[in-house]
Amino acid sequence: QTALFNFQSLLLVILLLICTCAHVHQLFPAVLDRNKTGVMGVFWKCARIGERLSPYVSLLCVVMAVCFFSVSKPLPSCVINLTYFFWQTTIFFSG
Repeated sequence: QTALFNFQSLLLVILLLICTCAHVHQLFPAVLDRNKTGVMGVFWKCARIGERLSPYVSLLCVVMAVCFFSVSKPLPSCVINLTYFFWQTTIFFSG
């Protein structure tokens, strides 16, 4: 299965994209700041998410690692429950 059809893999790819974009933006801010719109704007938006929600992104990285390596088969229910928890805490703390 590809990452597009497996929910846990899709979440992992999105999480890695957010972490990578935040790191690249920290090293080379001009590269992402000049491309705020269009297709390249997705990377700028991922960098903003990674910067503003960095404690939650870090926590989600740890949770994904535990879910991935705790059992031989991936646990979609574990990831869905933790994603729901992450979403609820983000809504609670943002407003």
